[in-house]
Amino acid sequence: MSATKEKIVAFMALEFPQTKCVVEAVDENGATLAHDIGVNELRPGGTVSGPVLMSIADVAIYVAILGKIGIVPLTVTTSLTINFLRKPSAQARIIADCTLMKVGRTLIVGEVSLYSEGSSDMVAHVVGTYSVPPKLV
Repeated sequence: MSATKEKIVAFMALEFPQTKCVVEAVDENGATLAHDIGVNELRPGGTVSGPVLMSIADVAIYVAILGKIGIVPLTVTTSLTINFLRKPSAQARIIADCTLMKVGRTLIVGEVSLYSEGSSDMVAHVVGTYSVPPKLV
């Protein structure tokens, strides 16, 4: 049972109104999100901070999972690994392209490529594992 982009956007607005991530696309294999970058997202040196990049990737995997299995709010991150590849632009949105690599009954693994909008050079690569709660019947 999957969820549409519209259902996910409505769920995120209700449950995560603090997120600055914008859902651009969702299908049964992944999701694309964007995040505006401003002064609050920068660290010394004029680059996007690591925690902001990790947050965007985490939300992208979560949204992709909801697109695949439906709205299951208690799906949680169990592991998140990030490789920072190059300095992201401080003047461009961050784009997160997520692909679900393995969808199991209790664990789901997703991969995220992060880009500065307008560039094809990846700024970070992320792999995350999520735990899906057991169905209560």
